[in-house]
Amino acid sequence: MKITNKHNLPQTIVNVLHRPTYSKGKANISATELLTAPRIVQLKREHWDKLEQDAAEMVWSLFGSAVHNVLEHGRDEHHVVEQRLHAEVSGWSVSGAIDLQEVEEDGVIISDYKVTSAWTVMNEKEDWHRQLNIYAWLVEKVKRQNVKKLQIVAIVRDWAAREAKVKPEYPQAPVVVIDIAIWPFDTRQEFVEDRISMHSDAMFAQSMGDQLPECSPADMWERPTMYALKKEGGLKAKKVFATKEEAEEALTPGHIIEVRQGERVRCANYCQVSEFCDQYQTYLRNQNDHDSTAS
Repeated sequence: MKITNKHNLPQTIVNVLHRPTYSKGKANISATELLTAPRIVQLKREHWDKLEQDAAEMVWSLFGSAVHNVLEHGRDEHHVVEQRLHAEVSGWSVSGAIDLQEVEEDGVIISDYKVTSAWTVMNEKEDWHRQLNIYAWLVEKVKRQNVKKLQIVAIVRDWAAREAKVKPEYPQAPVVVIDIAIWPFDTRQEFVEDRISMHSDAMFAQSMGDQLPECSPADMWERPTMYALKKEGGLKAKKVFATKEEAEEALTPGHIIEVRQGERVRCANYCQVSEFCDQYQTYLRNQNDHDSTAS
């Protein structure tokens, strides 16, 4: 993948970005890839040499890597920092690099450090739960040690003291510890096996030149089209409906219906392979056809 520098960031930062420290080792798939949509993983592998990402988009991941140096300097005799574990499942080697394991007499506390936004902390991701439970599965399967606690340590990059004072739901400090529920071991094992099956099917389809499995609405962070009932000239919606028919039934004199067009947020803004994805390109063509017909 080519790293561009459209915003003329200092060359020192660009140099660091060109020297990534991440490696999944000899594993077939990493824990983070396991959670990614199989279509995205396969398209990335096929088009890796054609992909581009700007250095400005990678700055926060750089700070995330810097946190690992903090962990190394802050460790004590009970801490295991940045340990990569491998486990074999269904003929696949799965690996995961665990930021911090605090080893106590009655079990291990697993912590994953995230440099993230206040909004994300207030709307925690489902993938945090999945990722930490994969790590717990690895520790118990490979090291035969009981995992007693999982937690995200979120470093809030846009934290504002003023917001914390007036919003109880806002992170009350720039570092927040979020407890993650531990699934039963059998649930973790089944989850890993299911994800491997999905990725195996996608890899086979790719090798045979067949159609890749499609991303789900959740994979695409899809926002459906909504219909807002608003007073003429008003700014705020009186009520928002999932269908046009529901909005029309509620329409009264002096009000209008505002169409809030749906979007596949990940595809449009965050997916590195969207230009190579026939699923998304078909979606865009259908959207353009719809807009042309509507106008």
